[in-house]
Amino acid sequence: MSQANKIIIAMILGLCIGFVSGYSNDVIDYIGQGFVMLLQMTALPYIAVSLVFGIGSMSRQQARRLAKYGAVSFAILLCVVVGIVLLAPIAFPDWNSAAFYSASIIREKETSNPLEYFLPANPFYAMANGVVPAIVVFSVFIGIGFIGIHNKRRSLYVFKDIRQALTRVTNTVMKMAPYGVIAIAWNASATLAEDEMDGLLVYFVTTASMVLLLTFVILPLIVAIFTPLTISQVFLACRSALITGFATGSIFVVIPVIAEDVKKQLIAHSHSHNSSTRLPSIIAPISYSLPMGGKLLVLLFILFAAWFNGEEIAISDYPRLVFTGILQLFGSQMIAVPNILERFSISASMFELYVVAEQLLVSRLAALLSVMFITVLCMLIPMVIMHKVKFYLRPFVIFMISVPLCTSLVLVALSFTFNSISHQYEGYQKFIDRDLLLPAASARVLKEPLPDETPDIDSIENTMERINVRGVIRMGYYADALPYAFHNKDGELVGLDIEIGHLLAQELEVDIEFIRIKRRNIEEFLNRGYLDIVASLPVTPGNLINHNLTNPHVQETLALLVRDNERSKYGNWHRIVENSEIVLGMPETYYYDRTVKKNMPNNVVHELSSPRQFFIDEELEIDAMIYGAAGASAWTLLYPDYTVVIPEPRLPEMGMAFPVQKQDYEFEQFMNNWISMKKSGKTIDALFTFWIEGKKPIGFVR
Repeated sequence: MSQANKIIIAMILGLCIGFVSGYSNDVIDYIGQGFVMLLQMTALPYIAVSLVFGIGSMSRQQARRLAKYGAVSFAILLCVVVGIVLLAPIAFPDWNSAAFYSASIIREKETSNPLEYFLPANPFYAMANGVVPAIVVFSVFIGIGFIGIHNKRRSLYVFKDIRQALTRVTNTVMKMAPYGVIAIAWNASATLAEDEMDGLLVYFVTTASMVLLLTFVILPLIVAIFTPLTISQVFLACRSALITGFATGSIFVVIPVIAEDVKKQLIAHSHSHNSSTRLPSIIAPISYSLPMGGKLLVLLFILFAAWFNGEEIAISDYPRLVFTGILQLFGSQMIAVPNILERFSISASMFELYVVAEQLLVSRLAALLSVMFITVLCMLIPMVIMHKVKFYLRPFVIFMISVPLCTSLVLVALSFTFNSISHQYEGYQKFIDRDLLLPAASARVLKEPLPDETPDIDSIENTMERINVRGVIRMGYYADALPYAFHNKDGELVGLDIEIGHLLAQELEVDIEFIRIKRRNIEEFLNRGYLDIVASLPVTPGNLINHNLTNPHVQETLALLVRDNERSKYGNWHRIVENSEIVLGMPETYYYDRTVKKNMPNNVVHELSSPRQFFIDEELEIDAMIYGAAGASAWTLLYPDYTVVIPEPRLPEMGMAFPVQKQDYEFEQFMNNWISMKKSGKTIDALFTFWIEGKKPIGFVR
């Protein structure tokens, strides 16, 4: 049995064991990790040594031809892959979508110096930290340096011997591939979380379809059209690398395998060992640091992310997407994706979805496409240099018939399938389908203040004494204050501030009453002792003047709520302020007349009694509403045709704090210390994760 067949059987067996048993342990995980680490052990040295030997052994003329034909071949393959990827949105169905708040939406854009990524000021640092593009550049320059040396054979043979030794080590490690692959497949299938698949089905199926089309139809046919190599020879040259790359989810570990297997096919075809048959040892390592193959699937994810958020990228913006994406993909994908999302004003929270998708499946599909891309490149360039490129009519006819037909069938089938699936928007349901995270205190909810039943108790000036005598703490809340206070599907009052109120009552060993009030009545009810504390307000100059606020318990970043199809207009505060035609809305809790007039002198700004006015009051003709990013994300779950934009430059965060009675410094100090204690104990963080981000906090113990 061939090694490739052993690996296939091992992968299938591992997947079956994992799915059936649903069980994995550290031993299985360590076996899989150990196999990948053994492959990585030789990959980086192989890249450096192969480049130095391969380039250094060439003449100047050979090096120029490699650069010339290599660039043309790479550009052709790049255009083919990008063209297929850009067709993918045809398959996307018409679904509504919105997401909970994510901290990534306010994360500062990660910046990096591209020169540090490509130019190795310290080659040893680049090697120690696995900065592959810098290592490639360093090795290329060393190889170029050898080209002009006359007596270089002795030195180059050292690199040749080291490369052969590394190849033997890689072949030895590959003999253990079935055991490593079965462990990887076992652990991956056993630990697959079903809830992580929610919302990713369209992306997975579309990506898999595009990858399979490119890997097994389009790219191999290109080789058959222009070279005497057949499709079967292409697959024979990359079969082991395809399976191992898919199983490990890494192209890096199979670079030596690709180079050596392609060389075998070239030698078998040319019946000789010559300088051209050695080229795959140069081409494969260089290709790894270029935006090729599976890396280009990032463009597909950007298109998917835009569709998923209801913000589809216009066809006229495709050239900008391709240009921006290719430049970004010379570096790390984990840096490129957030930057491209921000460049196209797509919610930064989609980056978390990208990470999940990569871990589950897409990294394996990307490895599959990258293996074929590098294999085809390693075959085309030597054939051009050996003058064996020729136009073959039969594979061309097959290409012209099969590629358009297969592509059309795949896209139509995907579109029909996705649109036939009954999809119901669940964002609103997920938002209201939540109960309190912690045990509740004995509570009563009043939709409006009742006549004062205990005037003597309410007249007690000390808030803490008043609470203890009454045996109840009274907390005011407002309508339309989600996600801080709202009614769930069962009509129960819940939310971040409400949960904090329950927790406070429990620790004071009293009951709690929640009374719905209007924001303009806050001071009236606090000062006469009817209320003891009120749900949070943003810490703005106006609120500091009008209310006595505790220390903030959470932070909000100022953002804009806008319609999905208009988000590109609101990427910069300066352009918004300068455009007098933009009408803004601002809820009264954020509105402060002096600040508005000072910072937005050209805009019409409406003060809104409730955020809901922005969505339902068409007479005001408001274009965007200024609001906290966390609260704004909650409103998009109710109104999925709207989205959150955080314009540049980012404004400083503002806290959310509880109003308490003026002059009662003892209770104010108590609340400040209590909030500090709950923040340091991560209780506030857990509640924020649950109510604002819509996730169950992990490892939280009250």
